[in-house]
Amino acid sequence: MIVCHCTGIRSADIRSAIDWMRSSDPDTIITPGKIYRVLGKKAECGGCLPLFIETMSSCPSLGVPAELTNMRSQKAASKRRSK
Repeated sequence: MIVCHCTGIRSADIRSAIDWMRSSDPDTIITPGKIYRVLGKKAECGGCLPLFIETMSSCPSLGVPAELTNMRSQKAASKRRSK
């Protein structure tokens, strides 16, 4: 399925880019911008971003590295302890 008509990015391209980034660096934070760069493209109008992000989210290998999971709640707990 075409996700970005401006650049011709397909859902399969997004999944392949995510899989490649994850296998290259298991701890990398994957963002739409990084996916565009891996594919050699640049975002143009931005109309595709909701579908782009939805496609990213459905990719099993997207995941957040374990040490970064729940960082927000850990930071909040740390602030409460320091008061």
